[in-house]
Amino acid sequence: MYTNTLGFVLFIVPLTFTGAQTMVQNLTIAIQAALDAGKEILKIYATDFDIEIKGDTSPLTKADKNANKVIVSYLEKTPYPIISEENKNVLYTERKHWESCWIVDPLDGTKEFIKRNGEFTVNIALVTDGNPVLGIIYVPVSKALYFTASDAKTSYKVILESEDISVADIFENASEIVPAATIVPPVKIVGSRSHLNDDTKSFISEIEKENEVEIVSKGSSLKFCLVAEGDAHLYPRYAPTMEWDTAAGQAICQAVGVEVIDNVTQKPLRYNKENLLNSYFLVRNSEGSIV
Repeated sequence: MYTNTLGFVLFIVPLTFTGAQTMVQNLTIAIQAALDAGKEILKIYATDFDIEIKGDTSPLTKADKNANKVIVSYLEKTPYPIISEENKNVLYTERKHWESCWIVDPLDGTKEFIKRNGEFTVNIALVTDGNPVLGIIYVPVSKALYFTASDAKTSYKVILESEDISVADIFENASEIVPAATIVPPVKIVGSRSHLNDDTKSFISEIEKENEVEIVSKGSSLKFCLVAEGDAHLYPRYAPTMEWDTAAGQAICQAVGVEVIDNVTQKPLRYNKENLLNSYFLVRNSEGSIV
């Protein structure tokens, strides 16, 4: 092993899970899982794929299923159970005893995938005691990869030339991301291409009473990334989401000092709950936010 310029300890031997090394190993496995899932997604993206409708009326494609199989094959190598949008998830009577678990959305933004606008992601998060401590978001079309450091104190971004790059090279070439230190008008508010509803419009109207506002539209978990890397200031989500939609984005945000606040509790969103549905929430920089 060796330590690279970002301070990551890189392992070039078979992974075993012991001691403080575990989080770096978890990160390495999760990144590789995301990249290989991205390959499978792009294979389907290039075809005339079929679309199924699930019981909750959300769309499902072969890309969702294939990506999920790839990710599960990697994460099964770790000691932690998996919650995934495409898995049959276990009852809370068993899950409530899990200290740590993976939370996965193998293809976040299936509607964006169907529209072929490129704004869909692979989301993988590791949650401990209800808090996301590790997060990976991969954008297969642009090959942008966001991830937390293994200590959850910083987040990074890298644009890959190929998914075949080694994780060691990813660590070597990634750049740290930081949110906007101050809000210089206009206030940039992230709005979903698919979910800009009346509640969100009402929130924006309140900000507009005292500030110039610019709406920044993005699909999938990329909305979290916009705030984390300083390209937006606020992301109000007043529409339904599930834990797998938000866990990786929250991990990346929290590592750079951006809060993901539950509108009900006024505390960070929690995970592996009995009901995997999230409350409405607001993503904001903990320093200098206007709300």
